[in-house]
Amino acid sequence: MATKRSIVEGDSGSQDLKRVKMGKGGDAKDDKFNPYLAHHYEDDNSNGNGNGFSSPLDKLERHKTTAAQASKCEDSDLNPWTGQPHSQRYFGILKTRRDLPVQKQRQEFLDMYHSTQILVFVGETGSGKTTQIPQYVLYDELPHLNGKLIACTQPRRVAAMSVAQRVADELDVKLGEEVGYSIRFENKTGPKTMLKYMTDGQLLRESMHDHDMSRYGCIILDEAHERTLATDILMALLKQIAARRKDLKIIVMSATLDAQKFQTYFYNAPLLAVPGRTYPVEIFYTPEPERDYVEAAVRTVLQIHATEPEGDILLFLTGEEEIEDACRRISLEVDDMIRESDAGPMKVYPLYGTLPPAQQQRIFDKAPEALRKGGRPGRKCIVSTNIAETSLTIDGIVYVVDPGFSKQKIYNPRSRVESLLVSPISKASAQQRAGRAGRTRPGKCFRLYTEKAFKKELIEQTYPEILRSNLANTVLELKKLGVEDLVHFDLMDPPAPETMMRALEELNYLACLDDDGELTKMGSLASEFPLDPALAVMLISSPEFYCSNEILSITSLLSVPQIWVRPNNARKRADEMKMQFAHSDGDHLTLLNAYHAFKGAEQNGQDVKQWCHEHFLSFRHLSSADNVRAQLKRIMETHDIELMSTSFQDKDYYTNIRRALVSGFFMQVAMRESSNSKVYKTVKDDQLVMIHPSTVVQSPYDWVVYNEFVLTTKQYVRTVTNIRPEWLLEIAPIYYDVDTFEKGEIKSALTRITEKIRRRQAMKGGR
Repeated sequence: MATKRSIVEGDSGSQDLKRVKMGKGGDAKDDKFNPYLAHHYEDDNSNGNGNGFSSPLDKLERHKTTAAQASKCEDSDLNPWTGQPHSQRYFGILKTRRDLPVQKQRQEFLDMYHSTQILVFVGETGSGKTTQIPQYVLYDELPHLNGKLIACTQPRRVAAMSVAQRVADELDVKLGEEVGYSIRFENKTGPKTMLKYMTDGQLLRESMHDHDMSRYGCIILDEAHERTLATDILMALLKQIAARRKDLKIIVMSATLDAQKFQTYFYNAPLLAVPGRTYPVEIFYTPEPERDYVEAAVRTVLQIHATEPEGDILLFLTGEEEIEDACRRISLEVDDMIRESDAGPMKVYPLYGTLPPAQQQRIFDKAPEALRKGGRPGRKCIVSTNIAETSLTIDGIVYVVDPGFSKQKIYNPRSRVESLLVSPISKASAQQRAGRAGRTRPGKCFRLYTEKAFKKELIEQTYPEILRSNLANTVLELKKLGVEDLVHFDLMDPPAPETMMRALEELNYLACLDDDGELTKMGSLASEFPLDPALAVMLISSPEFYCSNEILSITSLLSVPQIWVRPNNARKRADEMKMQFAHSDGDHLTLLNAYHAFKGAEQNGQDVKQWCHEHFLSFRHLSSADNVRAQLKRIMETHDIELMSTSFQDKDYYTNIRRALVSGFFMQVAMRESSNSKVYKTVKDDQLVMIHPSTVVQSPYDWVVYNEFVLTTKQYVRTVTNIRPEWLLEIAPIYYDVDTFEKGEIKSALTRITEKIRRRQAMKGGR
């Protein structure tokens, strides 16, 4: 028989906990409790031989915990969450945790947490807020008793995965058991999970099916200052939910002191600020602007390594390609330095969002030892995107190299072009980057721009993502969440009306919203897929073209980073290999051919890693596409979307796939200008573009559908496939109503095709 204990349930006072009967194997027979909770109850009849244990948590009361009580639980020899003895490693980590600045204010945090529903928490980078605050809440909420999870959102996938791993280590539990994470296309949680780290987008998707977020007792929005699209929408939703659910606790955590805006937004919520453990950082500027910031960055890293005392280096760059190139160059130069002088060894590690978790963890490795006794000590250099700005804390960083750029999504609603552009960072970001150098001892920050540029050219804060994004997906999500009045939806920074109108228009053309702006059956179904609306509509419509299997594969391949590998030292060979998979009608079908070849190699028992290496394909990205495909397939099966293929021998095999592509991407079509074989004009928006050099398309086609619009030195469309214009009139007649087009080449061409179709139909009718 289980012993009785009392808990406090929110504001409803204490109540008796129901007795839980134990069956064979220790399974709980009461449906209201998870089976894993059984081991938290001491079996009175076991005579000391039962499978339960008396947990230190038994003495805690929900929402009445003190810091001293929680610390006592943490100091226990038995792990209060698993019932197993603590490992030696746990106590080593615990000692480090107790040294974090946030620990000093644990009781102050708990007092404030108990007395309010919404709390704004500002913790300087390195204060320990991301790892410790959720654990303080864990000991206070006692999720194993009330059955409510604790969620902690992160703007980035890498942060969600790495922080979840760190917290699992700190609690001495296995990742995916008591502590887990959930990111797009990957869920590492289980029935025992009490604390869940997740991307803000993932929590938003969950809320579509659970408008009150009833599974959660506390939601922590971390890195709120990054103001991602999903974070802004979550804040507006949680503000509404908090009014309905008085038992839901909300903590908004930010790394910068721009907290007043968050406080005001959340009904003047109380604020708790925790200082970081920081040392002074010396800032250096360049006397003149740098012409090539990557070259200047590599040169600065090597100079630090040659002349500065020991300490690790953090270099900020903008993207995967740039980072890998810089890593290669630095490594080669360091090898030369070691041969020619007495320089110490240096390990160079990349860090960006699509890097596999195992490689991400390498950034926490120790710096290499000196090559010989008495020789110069080694160091590590981490080359990272702005993920290392606030989302991850890496101890040992003493030198920061900041070129002053990051990649930002910019959307122009007038031309409907969304691009990732390398843009100057804000002053707030520059301060964050510099702060990374002063975590463990005084540091230095080398800014590769002038002091004048910092003061006069950089904006104060980065513009929230909601002001510079295409909102089609957001509007669809909000409609699914039951938000009727989009105009008055309480966002912290409302987007421009034109952006909202464009999104509504796009969803109307895709048949996701009707003419009154209400969600259609197609829209409701499209929102079930964690995809861009155009991709979701294409996938849902694909059975009409007898090729849903192939469209499922193409959609998965478009949802992961580029599968083609093109190393600098073997570009010609990589291009030759790519042409082996090339399809004359374009890039989407080429991707499909490569995927089929990959699956064929797998089925034939070949070493697929080696096969990918030989064919200049990314094994990691193809495996990721495989995983995405399996998840999307499950969603299709759940909603009875038929999986089918046209016979490969059928002459319409590839034609059907191209027609299906049009069903989703009919708004992303370009027509070739008659005067110039290389220049295209996008339909309706009249943007002059060229086909990206990475395409396999050899001869210029008159009409193409494209996957993305890329803005570099020129305007390009990338991942293109040849289509027939009559398909546009047949598949999207409303969008391609000739009367809605302005006078010009495209209107003339569509008019000719319309006449041609009419004549053909008249001839058929006259027979």
